[in-house]
Formats: sequence, structure tokens, C-alpha cells
Amino acid sequence: MSLALTIHRLLPGALLAAGLAGPARPAARAQIDPAANERVFFAFDDRSLPFQHGLRLQLVDFHLGAGEPDNIVLRPGPPGSPDAGGCYYYGSVIEVEGEFWMWYLGCPAPAHKGTEQVCVARSRDGIHWQRPNLGLVPFHGSRDNNLASLNGGPFYSDDPAVVLYEPDAADPGRRFKMVFNAARYGMRLAVAFSPDGTHWQEPTGNPRGPWLEPSGVMKWHGAYYLCGHARSTWTPNGDWTRVLDTYVSYDFEHWLPTPALGFRRDSLPPRPVAVTGTVDGEQVHLGASLWNRGNVIVGFYGQWHGVPSNDRRLVGIDLGLVVSHDGLHYEEPVPDFRIVAAKENIYAWPRQAFIGAPALAQGQGFANRNGQTLFWYGSWNSPADGVRLARWDTDRLGYLQPFVPPQQHPNLISEPIATGGKSVTVALNLDGVSDLSRVKVSILDEQCRPLPGFEAADCSAPARSGLKEVAGWGSRQTVTAAGPIRVRIDFAGVRPEDLKLYAVYLMVGQ
Repeated sequence: MSLALTIHRLLPGALLAAGLAGPARPAARAQIDPAANERVFFAFDDRSLPFQHGLRLQLVDFHLGAGEPDNIVLRPGPPGSPDAGGCYYYGSVIEVEGEFWMWYLGCPAPAHKGTEQVCVARSRDGIHWQRPNLGLVPFHGSRDNNLASLNGGPFYSDDPAVVLYEPDAADPGRRFKMVFNAARYGMRLAVAFSPDGTHWQEPTGNPRGPWLEPSGVMKWHGAYYLCGHARSTWTPNGDWTRVLDTYVSYDFEHWLPTPALGFRRDSLPPRPVAVTGTVDGEQVHLGASLWNRGNVIVGFYGQWHGVPSNDRRLVGIDLGLVVSHDGLHYEEPVPDFRIVAAKENIYAWPRQAFIGAPALAQGQGFANRNGQTLFWYGSWNSPADGVRLARWDTDRLGYLQPFVPPQQHPNLISEPIATGGKSVTVALNLDGVSDLSRVKVSILDEQCRPLPGFEAADCSAPARSGLKEVAGWGSRQTVTAAGPIRVRIDFAGVRPEDLKLYAVYLMVGQ
């Protein structure tokens, strides 16, 4: 076990000793959330799919399709508008009553760094965006703009404005919750609340925590989890480094002062430590944007690539993928894989002169819509580029594929799943099914014994590729068991290597 992993695992005990720990880790046995009605086992989630033979994991990076000139979905506004100088996606995208809402930082002009205000945009499909005329804040003598308000006036935010939407909040005035940074608070964690996402109010007591640059927030198992990077982690060369820190709150207003170290990628002994300062080396920028899928949390984090000269203008930032099962700690299924690579030509701001490597900022925002997984992101050092959109086929961020011949029986077995005695439907997100390659799904009990009638020999479906193909055993498509179950998938046929399994879904009562 590496020193980095050792430190990572010891932190929860330290928090418990200090009386500051968040919710306990969930039990090892998986649960299906009746409210969510679905559990997803991603190919890259080796906690949910721990037993694997003859399978290799490949993540799928985002790249523009043929004929697509770019993937910018929100460009700077017209001259004289609050975002004429650029759209900084230090913000969030959330689906609100069937419509996507975006909060981002509008830059009035390239020369006005430090005067960004929170703006709002809306979209039906997440691709085509409109700026609503909110009429709340005067700008250049007019209220005809899309500026949100804070305490009845302008809403200045110098770093990420991360939003959470809770439509059923007990206090209607707090349906929308935000974490933001402001220079007037020394870039320390501050919070605000809103009934409608546009009129925001600060509670007394800001700032709420330490210096922090966040990008992801969620509510999970009764608590709020906020991740970002802060100056809280020591390195062997005596400097601080950017890591993914996780903060916990039970009311969104009062945050535990001690973070959990969620993920780090800087060099620790016995690896050589040769960084020259706080900008140099491999680090984690802005923590991670979070996608709460109920039983697993998917995150896209900033892969900070520093330089020995410690010149921030030359830093490159790609986006990587991490997963979590407790909301505190995160792991990379494939270390240093660039799920969204920074390939755009990035220009320095405010001077607009080309410099160094491209660099991205992930913000907060995932969604599955119309057969696609959507993820919004932006440029870290060139807001004039606007807000961009990465797309995959639904949940196809990575796949398992056989690499051994059929006589070696490539297969996988899930962790035990407690269903509460309810009927369960199994569906697969897979590709490559043909007359020469197919999958066989079987249901096992907790001790891995096949349930009669649900064995591989009984499996009749899925018989085709698809994003959510239901498994079947003759005329049956649901299984009910008194105790926990496991799902086994065998990759069969003369060419099992053609198959790609992206995800397994368990749906209750369907």
C-alpha cells in the first residue's frame, strides 16, 4: 500500500477521534433505493462488480464528432452585456422542472478581471441556451439582463458558484442552495439560499469555512458533501498542494471545519519528490464535479499539470474520472486517464495573447437526456471561449471487454444486493451482440449459488445491443428473492471479444 493510500485510509479514523466525522460508510452489502428505483453498476465500478475474469477495462474519452467545428454551447454576449467579455463556467447546470438551468460567471469585458457576476441561462435540451431577462440588477443603466441578485443587489463571485436544487426543501426559501467565493471574504467558503434560483440571500455568518475553490456539491445519505481544493495538505518539500478535499454539513449552513482528504495525485515517498513550488507537479484542481447516481458517485476532476518554472500561465489542465462509494473518498479506475482532454487553443486573459497549454475548468453538471450523457465544462484561462459540452451515449463512459478466448469463460459477478424481497429487473448497457457474440445473465444467491430458473442456460435475452436491454429467462423478466442476490454475466460465443459492457442496471418493481 502506497503512503498516499495509507494517509487516505487513516483520515476517517482521525476525524472520528476528533468527533467531526460525517455519516458512517454504508454497509458493504449493496442496497437498492426504493425512491430511486434503480441501481447502476458502471463497468469502472469494481466495488459493485468485484469479481471479474478475463475482462479488461477501457474508459471512453470525449472527442468531437466528424464535421463538428467545436462544442461551444454558450458564447459571450453582445457588446455591453454582463458577459460580453466571456462566460466563465465556474458554475453549475441543473435540471429544474424539465428545463436545464445554468449559473455561470459573466465577464463584462476582458479588462475587468475581478468583476464577474453570477448570470443565469436556460435550455430545453442542454445544447441551445437562452439568456432570460430577469430584470433584477441594473447594469449599464438597465435591468434588461440575465444577472442574478444577492441581497437585492449585484452578485459578485470571484470563483466557483456551485448550486444544489432541492424542490422538496422544508423551507421553500431554500429550494436552491449555493456555495460561492468572494474576494470580500478572502475567498473563503460562503453560502446563499434562494426560492427561485435568481433571488439569492446570504444568511448571517458568512464566510462559513476556509479558503476553498469548490466545484461539486450533493446531498447524500442525509448530509451535504462539498468537494474542492484548499491549502490543507502538506507535501514532503514543505509546500501545500492541491488535493480533493471533502467538507460535510447537515444543514448546508454550518460546515465541519475539518475536511476529509478525498483524493491526491502529487508525488509522495517512495516516489521521488522533485516539485519546485505550489504550481509545479501533478495536482487536483477544483476537486471534482459530482454526479450522484444513488449507489455510486461519479466525479470529473481537474488534472493539474504544473511546470518547474511555477508559472501559472503555463499550467495545463485536463479532466479525469473518479468514483466514490461514501461521499468522502475517491479513486481513479484508470490513473491519469483524460476523460476530457484539453485540446482547445487557449488564450491568456485579459491580454488575449496565446500562451502555454490549454486548461479546463469542470464546474458542476451532468445529465442523461435523449440517449446521451451530457457534461458541461469551460476554459480555465480563457472565458472568452464560452461554455462547452461533452457528450457520450448514455452512461458509456467506460466498458469491460473480454480478452481471453471463449473456452476460458470470461465473466463477472456483482456484489450482493439486498432487494427487500421486491421484484427486480436486470438490464444491460452493451454493444457488440451478434450471432457470434452474446451475453448470458444469471441470478445467484449471496453464496453464489444459481437460483433455479435463472441460470445461464435459461437466459434468452438480451439478444441485441442497446443502452438498456432487459435480461430475460424464457418468459420471465423479473426475479424475486427473499435474501440478497448477485448478478453474474458470462461473455459467450465464438467471438466474445466483440462485446463491450458499459453498465448493469437493477430496477425495482419494473
